Amino acid sequence: MRALQLLIFGGLFALAACSTTDPADQYTSEADLYEAAQEQLNRSRWETAISNLQALEENFPFGTYAEQAQLELIYAYYRSGQPEMVAATADRFIRLHPQHRNTDYAYYMKGLSSFTEGKGMFERVIPTDLTQRDPGAARESLSHFAQLLARYPDSIYAPDAKRRMLYLRNLLARYEIHVANYYFKRGAYLAATNRGRYVLENYHRSPAMPDALAVMVQGYHLLDMPELSDQMLEVLKLNYPDHPALNDDGSFDFQYRADDGGRSWLSLVTFGLFDKSEPAGFDSRERYNPEYQDSPTPRPGDA
Repeated sequence: MRALQLLIFGGLFALAACSTTDPADQYTSEADLYEAAQEQLNRSRWETAISNLQALEENFPFGTYAEQAQLELIYAYYRSGQPEMVAATADRFIRLHPQHRNTDYAYYMKGLSSFTEGKGMFERVIPTDLTQRDPGAARESLSHFAQLLARYPDSIYAPDAKRRMLYLRNLLARYEIHVANYYFKRGAYLAATNRGRYVLENYHRSPAMPDALAVMVQGYHLLDMPELSDQMLEVLKLNYPDHPALNDDGSFDFQYRADDGGRSWLSLVTFGLFDKSEPAGFDSRERYNPEYQDSPTPRPGDA
């Protein structure tokens, strides 16, 4: 009887040992690990690919595939939705291999991870106005892409980085207009006017420029500074004569408020939980904003 118990216990122990064995342990060579990781990446098995790439780096730190595995690990972390690990792994690659031919990819992925940070499940399913979100990640992404262009102006990733930077500048400019609209609602007219000036000085030619001028016209008017208000009005009429805050005779409608179209079906169904209406104020995006689409995420070395 005791022998039977020992046999059963031994069998259970063996099963437990098998169940806790790392899948990477079945590959005995550097080439096997790398090929397995490539297959898993191609099949979108991100976590398993990460495990094998980590094992390759740990067991063969100076091997043939070590540097490429580090780059593939950056990509796998990105696709598995781990932006912090993308940044950490990219920083480590840049520190260890500053002269590597693919270091530009590490800089690019740092920008891309910040670019998509915060886009969770609800943002993928429910339309979200990113211009009303905390701009911290957008500013960080803009900085990373700027580093890429400064260090590697001829990089194969430079064109996409430039396009994303344009999108980010427009997003940040629109965020400033949202803040200005909020200040108008709170009666902080000087703060609102300063936000409009900030857009003019820092985001020149962005689609938020017309509203920035309108903010300044309204702000100086409310601050009882008619000369400055009139100056801004002339600039607005000259450059954007079809702005919705302008009347047919060219005068400014100081009672103008952007129409948010009422409550959406999403707001009604969720009692406003997931749908925040546009703030009252200036918002002429439908007239002046172009559309931007994300590009596919490149693998290391892809053009």
